[in-house]
Amino acid sequence: MKKLVTSLLTLSLVAMLTACGGGNQAAQQAGGQSSPASNEKPIELSYAFFAPANTFPAVQMEKWKAELEKRTNGKVKVNLFLGGTLLKADNMYDGIANKVADIGLSSTTYEPGRFPLLAISDMPSGYTSSKAASRVVHDLIEQYPPEALKDFKIITSFATEASYIQTKDSVTSLGDLKGKQLRISGALTPIMQELGASPVGMSQAEVAEALQTGVVNGLVTSREALLDLKFAESVKYVTNYPLTINTFIAVMNKDVWNSLPADVQKVIDELNGEMTAFTGEYLDNHVKEALEWSQKEHGTQMVELSDKDVWEQKLKAMQDKYVDELEAKGQPAKEYKQKLYDLIDKYSKE
Repeated sequence: MKKLVTSLLTLSLVAMLTACGGGNQAAQQAGGQSSPASNEKPIELSYAFFAPANTFPAVQMEKWKAELEKRTNGKVKVNLFLGGTLLKADNMYDGIANKVADIGLSSTTYEPGRFPLLAISDMPSGYTSSKAASRVVHDLIEQYPPEALKDFKIITSFATEASYIQTKDSVTSLGDLKGKQLRISGALTPIMQELGASPVGMSQAEVAEALQTGVVNGLVTSREALLDLKFAESVKYVTNYPLTINTFIAVMNKDVWNSLPADVQKVIDELNGEMTAFTGEYLDNHVKEALEWSQKEHGTQMVELSDKDVWEQKLKAMQDKYVDELEAKGQPAKEYKQKLYDLIDKYSKE
């Protein structure tokens, strides 16, 4: 009899402890403490870029990272690799294809010939701001997806403001420009040659020393560089005439994209257009800040062209010729150009 009583007591005690344990677990979950699912490791994505953290495309990356991590409630963690630490400008897209990084950001301008239609919209076209240019190229990329990126997932796209001639000596006419050695990016070479300058190719990292030693008299780039890269310490004049833009496209490896949960993909798609608008607006405000700083600290002057009509005729003829060449190769270049100017007109008014 004693054994029977003892057994019954033991069974009762076990049942009570089990019930208490289950109640505690339920209480923990109801109280918001970690459940097994929330202890799972986040999805980690690597994101590479070739320029330093203080540049405006890198500011975009930081914003994209923060928004993605917040909107997925920590389900995704993004690791940024800036300053060419993982991939550089000349191997960015190939590096993403080979999974050196999951995501990469680069300028299509740095790969001449790979993005033929985008080269039309990169040419001088009368852009009024980075925000307008960014929205224009975003729409064009969606309507005319680059063949070179068909095996990638496009994450976002945006553009610089137009490039401006920035020099030690004032340039107010084609005569002033003739023979001047100016640092340029690749796509600017034929344009600056047509205008009579002597373009010099070099990385942005080499420009400051080249200006100081007289290797170049100036450069052609967007004006935030006056502050971000301290070029205002060497160049004193900015010619107030917009030239080319640089288009930036961020892409993700397609296999990585396909491996992501649908809810994460949805957030990334939502961020695409948002980051276009954010980056353009940020850069326009930053350019204004850079110009004010340059004028106040270094006496930088904006100068006007005396022969603006001649510049416009030359540059329009170059764009028209390039469009005709692409059209002859079977590209919808004339349609693309018409759409380009329709979008510029639309977004310049907003």
